[in-house]
Order: sequence, then structure tokens, then C-alpha cells
Amino acid sequence: MENIILEEGMKAPDFTLPGSDEKNHKLSDYLGKKVVLYFYPRDNTPGCSREAEAFRDNAEEFNKNNTVILGVSRDTIASHNKFIAKYDLPFVLLSDRNEEVCKLYDVLKEKTMCGRTGIGVERSTFIINEEGIITKIYRKVKVAGHVDDVKCNL
Repeated sequence: MENIILEEGMKAPDFTLPGSDEKNHKLSDYLGKKVVLYFYPRDNTPGCSREAEAFRDNAEEFNKNNTVILGVSRDTIASHNKFIAKYDLPFVLLSDRNEEVCKLYDVLKEKTMCGRTGIGVERSTFIINEEGIITKIYRKVKVAGHVDDVKCNL
């Protein structure tokens, strides 16, 4: 599959992934709502936990703005469910075990950790409008203040 460089103003690539609620989630099923699609490296790591907590703490405001939050990582559904229970997350986490959606949204990047190099998920967020168009892309996200930036760009 050819890699398409995603840009603001483009139609968001459709996909289907299993969710923490034991249902399959197809992006196009959310037409008519805004979607905050955020990719994160791993459940239960310090940065990912802070990011999830920030989305959780603002979930009511997103709901009032007709906005769905969907988190995506390569973790299993079982891992997602433990993460949701630990942090009382009120939104669905999607499992991209085969990295298909991570590749589609070009969030897999070479990373170095503890002197070792590997491929990991670059923290990224896509805001998608009610018509399925990407209105804002955040790459190399820093957790502090990120959710406030997202709310300002809905």
C-alpha cells in the first residue's frame, strides 16, 4: 500500500479497529461528529497516562462539542482495559496490533531509548470534522498543554 502524506484539508483515511468496548470501530461511522484521533506509544507509561488523564478530565467538554475521543496504540485490548480501569477513562481505546492504522496515519517513527533504536509510535493527534476531513494535525506532541490546544482547534 502506497504511503500518502496526510495534510490538513484531506479526507481522513477510513479504517476499522477493535475497541476496548469489545466492538469494532470504523472511522466513517463517526461522520456527523468531530473526532479527536490520538495515537500514543503505550498504555500505563508516564507520558501516555498524563495524556489520557488530560483527555479524561476534559471529556465532558468534548462531548458537549459533539466530539468523540479515540485513542490508538499497538497495545492489546486486555492492556487497554487495565489502562481504562486504572485511570477511569471515559472513552474508547483502539488496538492497532498489526500497525495498519499507525502506518496509514504515518505515526511509526524511528526512536532511540536507553541507547537502543527501534520503531515506535510518535505521539500524534488528528482532529477530524463532521464531514471526515482532517482539520488539524499535531505531530511530536508534548503532553503538557496539548489537550487545551486541541480544544481551541475543534
